[in-house]
Amino acid sequence: MNIILLGPPGAGKGTQAKMLIDAYGIPQISTGDMLREAVKNQTPLGLEAKKYMDAGKLVTDEVVIGLVKERIAREDCAKGFMLDGFPRTVPQAEELDKVLADMQKGIDHVVSIEVPNSELMGRLTGRRTCKACGQGFHMIFDPPKVEGVCDKCGGELYQRDDDNEETVSNRLQVYEDQTKPLINYYQEKSLLRPIDGVGAIKEIFERVKAVLG
Repeated sequence: MNIILLGPPGAGKGTQAKMLIDAYGIPQISTGDMLREAVKNQTPLGLEAKKYMDAGKLVTDEVVIGLVKERIAREDCAKGFMLDGFPRTVPQAEELDKVLADMQKGIDHVVSIEVPNSELMGRLTGRRTCKACGQGFHMIFDPPKVEGVCDKCGGELYQRDDDNEETVSNRLQVYEDQTKPLINYYQEKSLLRPIDGVGAIKEIFERVKAVLG
């Protein structure tokens, strides 16, 4: 089974991905992990990617697609794979389709974990970190016993800059702008499986399993 996993920041994609790996025994393919591995191993594509990364530029679609192709060709992907964080754009999705067709493979399901922005905002802006020991808390899911005070060391809790409302709002907007066309693309191919991402983790996973059949 070949799956693409979509979902905005804070949707719980990482948690569901881990559960899918355990349940179906298929590897999770993350473009970030692949890039780091290729650069570390100094493969031809890794060296090409490093040129862009060192110059502070985005790695080209051509290089990323090449890495995806190499990764999918490995033995552990014979029974299936799960792509996480790729494709991000319609041109990437079109290139992926061509690569998979050449390999006589295809995507079976595009699982889109959907959570309202108001819920995501609460999840992403609720994080607090201890200035002294670095312990993490969440004002909704894992609040400290005393507001603003670390349970572990009594240090002061603070909100990181990238967890404030303005930054989170921008991140969600970028996701929306990038992913909307992608969702339409897979919907037209009858591959999109929208999942309600609100509720208990196990409940959400049961919804995912139900659409995968």
